[in-house]
Amino acid sequence: MQGSLGRENQRRLLDAIIHIGSELDLAPVLRRIVEVATELVDANYGALGVLDETRTHLAEFHTVGMPDDQVDRIGEPPKGHGILGVLIVDPRPLRLPDLTKHPDSFGFPLHHPPMTSLLGVPIIVRGEAFGNLYLCDKRDGGVFSSEDEVLVVALASAAAMAIDNARLHSRVCDLARNEDRERIARDLHDTVIQRVFAVGLGLQQAMLIDDLDEVRERVDTAIDELDETAREVRSAIFELKAVERSTRTLRELIASTAAEAARVLGFEPTVTLTGPVNAGVSEERAVHVIAVIREALSNVARHAEATAVTITLSVGDGHLSLTVVDDGVGVTPGEIGGQGLSNMEGRAARFGGSMLVTPATPQGSGTRVTWSIPLED
Repeated sequence: MQGSLGRENQRRLLDAIIHIGSELDLAPVLRRIVEVATELVDANYGALGVLDETRTHLAEFHTVGMPDDQVDRIGEPPKGHGILGVLIVDPRPLRLPDLTKHPDSFGFPLHHPPMTSLLGVPIIVRGEAFGNLYLCDKRDGGVFSSEDEVLVVALASAAAMAIDNARLHSRVCDLARNEDRERIARDLHDTVIQRVFAVGLGLQQAMLIDDLDEVRERVDTAIDELDETAREVRSAIFELKAVERSTRTLRELIASTAAEAARVLGFEPTVTLTGPVNAGVSEERAVHVIAVIREALSNVARHAEATAVTITLSVGDGHLSLTVVDDGVGVTPGEIGGQGLSNMEGRAARFGGSMLVTPATPQGSGTRVTWSIPLED
């Protein structure tokens, strides 16, 4: 391959490389690579084909330049036959002034726009073919130049690093999720299961006691213990759900949590989010935010007799502040400890934060839960 880059194209290439390196998740990375490549050489159409495990066919095909409804009308994405398969068989840059004249070209499917010039470049990740970049038709009507080829080959090298980084990030996240699952399983075994076993032993012993008042007292104690155990099981379930859904943004998780709560509340809570909720809150903290919201809404459903709930999350100035306010019957200081709020207090304390439970109005009606933690340790 011959060719060198002028100063302006060097700048454009550097901007493009920085642009594709700013994502960590693989799907957005692939989409961004196609978008950036298309802009870099002023192409009308771009696509990135991802090879399957056998490296003989395309398993994914990400396109830029065609409206979604046109893509839908074309139907099933290509598998890498015809001109697209040339780079699969021979992973070297391919530049054609008229792809329709290539011997491996056999036309376009129904509803596919006509295309003429082609620039194809393989993406090699850790020495193995990952996929191919396909660019068609210059916007000015010309053909792709040797300098365009140099640009896209350089971009493909940077794309390979971005793809590799995204795949490594995905593996790290999977490991973290597995570690979270193991931690939650240990917590269930060390606390919940052992507590249930102890309650069972206590009830067995109660059957041997003749004093009815003492038996009643032991049964009441067992009920309290089982109630606390049920709260811990719910908390563990919430954490597991948060782990499973960690690919979703915190905004999406809060919205879905509020929607799910509508089934037990009889109405959907109002949600207000301010500040960099997604970017500013770490994944570890996000898990606890969702768990606290669920616990607070569970308390509302069980105790408040409310007709409205407002969830407000504010992120900024190094802190996260979450409030859950209902218009129910309110709480008294003596009741607070019995409403399962110790878990939320523990979650706040874990990050050096705080939790406060107060009446929602000066008249004492309703309840306001305020949960606040710093964004960094």
